[in-house]
Amino acid sequence: SFFCLFLGVCGDEFSILRSPQSVVFRDGGWPIPGERIPDVAALSMGFSVEEDLSWPGLAVGDLFHRPRATVLVTVKGVDKLALPAKGISYPIENAVPFSLDSVASAIHSLFSEETPVVLQLAPSEERVYMVGKANSVFEDLSVTLRQLRNRLFQDNSILSSLPLNSLSRNNEVDLLFLSELQVLHDIASLLSRHKHLAKDHSPDLYSLELSGLEEVGKRYGEDSQQFKDASQILVDSLQKFADEMFNLYSGNAVVEVVAVKTFNSPLTRKTRSILQSSQSEPENPYNLAYPYNYNYSVIFNIILWMMIGLALAVIVISYNLWNMDPGYDSIIYRMTNQKIRMD
Repeated sequence: SFFCLFLGVCGDEFSILRSPQSVVFRDGGWPIPGERIPDVAALSMGFSVEEDLSWPGLAVGDLFHRPRATVLVTVKGVDKLALPAKGISYPIENAVPFSLDSVASAIHSLFSEETPVVLQLAPSEERVYMVGKANSVFEDLSVTLRQLRNRLFQDNSILSSLPLNSLSRNNEVDLLFLSELQVLHDIASLLSRHKHLAKDHSPDLYSLELSGLEEVGKRYGEDSQQFKDASQILVDSLQKFADEMFNLYSGNAVVEVVAVKTFNSPLTRKTRSILQSSQSEPENPYNLAYPYNYNYSVIFNIILWMMIGLALAVIVISYNLWNMDPGYDSIIYRMTNQKIRMD
C-alpha cells in the first residue's frame, strides 16, 4: 500500500500535507537536513537506509502497511508557497541538491520482477528517466521543450481551463512555467488510464523537479504580479495533483513537495541509469564489494532456524522409527497377521 505525502515549502521547508495512517509525522519544528530528505522518503516506504536517521519528525508507523507510491515534487526559486495550513511543515537545514536515485535503486532491486513504475523528470532540463511499466504508461508524456510547447497548444491542454491572469501565452518564460503544470496534469491523466498499476503490490516512485517559477522570478522580479500569479497557480496545481495521485492510489500514495530558494551548492547530479556501476570511492580505491549487504541478518536468521528445524525433525523421526514395534505400530504387520490367522 502507498499513501500520498505532500511536501510544501515556506522558506526552505519540508511540509506534509497528506499521509495515510500507516505513516506518522509528528507536529514540530524539527529541522531536516537537506541531504536526508531521500532517507525520509525511503523510510516512509519501508526501506532501510545506510545511516540511521535521528530525526523525530518521522515516527515508526505501521510496519505491515507501506505506501504503494511516493511522489516528490521539488520547486526551485521560491522561499514560500501558500500551501494549505492543515499540513505539517519542517524547516530544511542545509538545502543541498538531492536525488531519489537510492530509493529508485532499492525499488528496482527488490521488485524487478514486478516491474514497478519509476519516473524521474525535470521538464525544463529535458531530463527524464523511466523504469519498468513507466515506459508504457508514460510513453506519450511530453519530455522535450519542443514537445511541451506543442502540448500546451493542443485542444485539451490546461490553457483552456487555467486562469492565466497576468501571464502571457506569447512569452517563452511563461510557457515554460505552464508546460511544467501541463506535465503534472498529464501524469495524473495517463496514470488514470492504467489504474490497475496503482493497485499492484510493487511500490511506485515519481520524482519531479520544477524550475519554471524560478525563471518567472528572474524574468519579471519576485515582487511582480506575474510572479505572484504564477505562485498561486502553482499552489493550486500542486494541490490538485496531490489529490489526484492520492485518489488514484486509494489513499496509499506519498506526495512530497520540497521548495527551496537556492541550493547551497551547485547541482552536479545528472540523470543516470540505476544499473550503471558506481564510481570507486576514495576509501575503496579497488571498488571491492562489501563483505555483506543489509539483508545479511535476515537471510542468516532464515537459514539458521530452517536448519535447526530440519535437524530436530530428522532427530524426532529417527528416534520414533528406531523405537517402533513392528508388530504393534506397523499397519503392514497387523494386516499380515490377521490374514495368516484367517487362513
